[in-house]
Amino acid sequence: MAHVRQSIRERIASNCTGLTTTGTNVFQSRVYSLEPGNLPCLLIYSTTETSERLTMQTTDSLNRDLTVMVEGYARGSSNIDDTLDTISAEVEVAIAGDPTCNDLAIDTFLSSTEIEYDGEGDQPIGAVRMSWSVNYETKTTVPTTAL
Repeated sequence: MAHVRQSIRERIASNCTGLTTTGTNVFQSRVYSLEPGNLPCLLIYSTTETSERLTMQTTDSLNRDLTVMVEGYARGSSNIDDTLDTISAEVEVAIAGDPTCNDLAIDTFLSSTEIEYDGEGDQPIGAVRMSWSVNYETKTTVPTTAL
């Protein structure tokens, strides 16, 4: 069975697949090579997770805070800002529509957004990086099942 962290990441990727701007160009990896034919696209991956005991009386449950990154990339010579904002809006609506990630999580919310541009190639490339905080719980001995 998969770790709940993986299941959450996969659920977020599923919720973000088929959006108007990025379509099926959704990849669950930070190291995916961005080819011009795959843009616009989304990269979805987890970065950090903190844990603490759920209660002081028991030591067998963890409250976990996971950071899932959703990066949107676009390429073009004009209106790249607008495209990145559209990607961001579509992702925000898709994730907000399932804040419990199909009952795997307690809550999911957007904690920060960064936007950057690179004009070094034949056409500018822009990126919007959305950091999502996902709170969930597991037993310490069963990280494959959400509580």
